[in-house]
Amino acid sequence: MTDRALLRFLERAGALDVEQIRGLIANSLERGRRAAERAGVADFKIVVDGLCYVVEKGCLVTVNEDDRNRRRWGR
Repeated sequence: MTDRALLRFLERAGALDVEQIRGLIANSLERGRRAAERAGVADFKIVVDGLCYVVEKGCLVTVNEDDRNRRRWGR
């Protein structure tokens, strides 16, 4: 099963409100998005609470673990 199929199942079965989550993420990243917009940047990363949000052409494309601390301490 793909991640997309799982997501669609959860959404359509009523177990997950994707649009609500989309809004929550957008609101939490708004400050970084505005700063990037003022700087004229469309591709950037926002690191919050151990996660790295990757934005390309103004659109959130993926979320990864922030591995900066792991590399710094050799974990």
